[in-house]
Amino acid sequence: MIIIVGLGNIGVQYQNTFHNIGFMVVDSLADRLLINLNKEKYKALIGQGYYKGESVMLVKPTTYMNNSGECVVQLKQKFKDARIIVVVDDIDLPKGKLRYRERGKSGTHNGLRSIVSYIGEDFERIRIGIGRDESKDLADYVLSNIKEEDKKIINDSIQQACNLILEKMI
Repeated sequence: MIIIVGLGNIGVQYQNTFHNIGFMVVDSLADRLLINLNKEKYKALIGQGYYKGESVMLVKPTTYMNNSGECVVQLKQKFKDARIIVVVDDIDLPKGKLRYRERGKSGTHNGLRSIVSYIGEDFERIRIGIGRDESKDLADYVLSNIKEEDKKIINDSIQQACNLILEKMI
């Protein structure tokens, strides 16, 4: 089984923010794979299906970003042999740039820090660059709505992340 966890914050007010890019990737994968995210379990909204014969679980934690580890640890305990791929935004990468790692540290990302504190560093991750806005406080920036002029590059990076995930699943 492959578990794809997109990090974000629940609630309409966060829906189109930079910090919800992980949720956006999971939603896009759900559309592509015809998976309904309609079950609440493991402190998350989940959906299950198959891709090229492989069992897939799509996950959007409902714990808010900074407590994402509470969800992921439950998944890790239940599905011990599953591959876990976590998708997050990253202010340290230029807008639209992707970075894939098979394992590693959390860096400055609080959602990854939470997951690492619960299960360690042994999970795959895809970071999607959102850049920085030096004129704004970090929290204000990541929780701000994606501007119209940034939507194309962000949407393209979401599709690239989906393609990368599907490649990694084969």
